[in-house]
Amino acid sequence: MAGYKVEICGVNTAKLPLLTEEEKKILFERIKKGDREAREIYIKGNLRLVLSIIQRFASSNENADDLFQIGCIGLMKAIDNFDTTQMVKFSTYAVPMIIGEIRRYLRDNNTIRVSRSLRDIAYKAVSARESLRRENDREPTMEEVAKAISLPVEDVVNAFDAIQTPVSLFEPVFSDNGDALYIMDQVSDRKNLEENWVEEISLKEAIRRLPEREHRIIQMRFYQGKTQMEVAEEIHISQAQVSRLEKSAIQSMRTYLSDAQPQGKRGHA
Repeated sequence: MAGYKVEICGVNTAKLPLLTEEEKKILFERIKKGDREAREIYIKGNLRLVLSIIQRFASSNENADDLFQIGCIGLMKAIDNFDTTQMVKFSTYAVPMIIGEIRRYLRDNNTIRVSRSLRDIAYKAVSARESLRRENDREPTMEEVAKAISLPVEDVVNAFDAIQTPVSLFEPVFSDNGDALYIMDQVSDRKNLEENWVEEISLKEAIRRLPEREHRIIQMRFYQGKTQMEVAEEIHISQAQVSRLEKSAIQSMRTYLSDAQPQGKRGHA
């Protein structure tokens, strides 16, 4: 992102104006009267705010210029809807508006297409969550959000999941002296546990020890997915013989695996 701090969308960020609180107040008075020039000045005076916000989305792999333009749309919406009588700083009001605009853009342009109905539920849920957060000054539960929009909790959870931006497993989450910790380092892998590797190696060894014909039958039946009839036709014996040899091979494998199993684990089984 650092490379975009000099110029984004043709805007030299080093020359962006910094407005004082008094200037902001005067400009907003002019804006409310329909002064377009004052609106443009106010927009330029807040482009740094947009720039700081889009840096939060650096991991989205979206073009920084595109995010900057979307952020500017959010900024303009915030200016057009800001109520100066509420005694709230403009930046406090604008930041959620800009972030929301960028998030909507990322969701709608996601390569993973989400159904319109699911998006509608998600938008309602997000709005309800923000309202509950302001009312209760804490993060609401999924149950509370679901109740607020009169939908089952499962629908709300599915909707939130659907609009999440996919994250790469190689996304760094921590770096210490050049050694990065990636998301994949924190994901457990139950499929490839060490004990599973050992069992798979033992199974391959059990198959390797079978007589040649039984070894071939097991390969065709359980690795190639062929029926006993297909196996019988291919090796020129009857289906009954295939069935008998298959059972004999499986029994031999079971015996080998039982003998190869550690004593403690065998006793537990």
